[in-house]
Amino acid sequence: MAILPAPSIVSAPVELIRRRLGATIFARVAGDEGPQRRERIHGADGPRPFDADDPIQRVHSDASMFVGGMRALLLQSLHPLAMAAVDQHSGYRGDPWGRLQRTSTFLAETTFGTAADAERAVRIVRAVHSRITGTAPDGRPYAANDPWLLRWVHVAEVDSFLTAHDRFGSRPLVGEERDVYVEQLGRTALALGASDVPTTEVELRAALAEFRPELESTAAARGAARFMLLNPPIPLAMRAPYGVLSATAVSTLPRWARRPLRLPYLPLTEATTVRASGAVLTTAIRWAMRPPAPTSVDATAT
Repeated sequence: MAILPAPSIVSAPVELIRRRLGATIFARVAGDEGPQRRERIHGADGPRPFDADDPIQRVHSDASMFVGGMRALLLQSLHPLAMAAVDQHSGYRGDPWGRLQRTSTFLAETTFGTAADAERAVRIVRAVHSRITGTAPDGRPYAANDPWLLRWVHVAEVDSFLTAHDRFGSRPLVGEERDVYVEQLGRTALALGASDVPTTEVELRAALAEFRPELESTAAARGAARFMLLNPPIPLAMRAPYGVLSATAVSTLPRWARRPLRLPYLPLTEATTVRASGAVLTTAIRWAMRPPAPTSVDATAT
């Protein structure tokens, strides 16, 4: 029988690997100033809109958000006016990680921060939106603070976050929790100026169906999908896990959303290989980004 090393000897290097991997992922999502922002958001004193056991915190702190976030971007791109605003103003091709980091910070501030932090974050975004106007390739004018476009962006986000969490979340929402989540995330959309925001899952499904006649396949949307899925500016070492993430996000889209973006539909592969790979990836991210156990930290320090 082999003699196993003492648990502390085994756990120390594993914990070190976990913490380094978690730091790498966090740096990509939150940026170089991520640790300082996290301390400010979670450590600030003051009343908070949501508690730790609220559905919105449960969903937004889960690794399934990596899948949900990518799905949301793909789905949002199908509205030609929303996509025109992104294509002409966001600079996502030149600084995709910066855009991701700004979005993740906003979500963190409005989900986990104090009421004052959330209000400040909303004011900043509203000010940015007020300066984003233009004309889409089809000749229609758009404005980022248009309540209807804000509603579309919100509906696509809620549907995507909830869908990804249902499939890959550590503890999916059930029963009334689902309506509570829709209502809680809707508060931020209302604060940003969105109109007719759904407050239940039934209303969410109805809103999504209501937008479908407005959704189109545009060159900008197809280009954004190709950039995001096939040509992202990431290191070679991250290509394989990113490929799994991309395939997983696409697999959660309905068929009607894939056709305009020219994305494949492979039901058997998606139900087996892709789903299993997505579960492994989100589990690995969840493991890497969880807070360290005190005993592991002690072992690493020694």
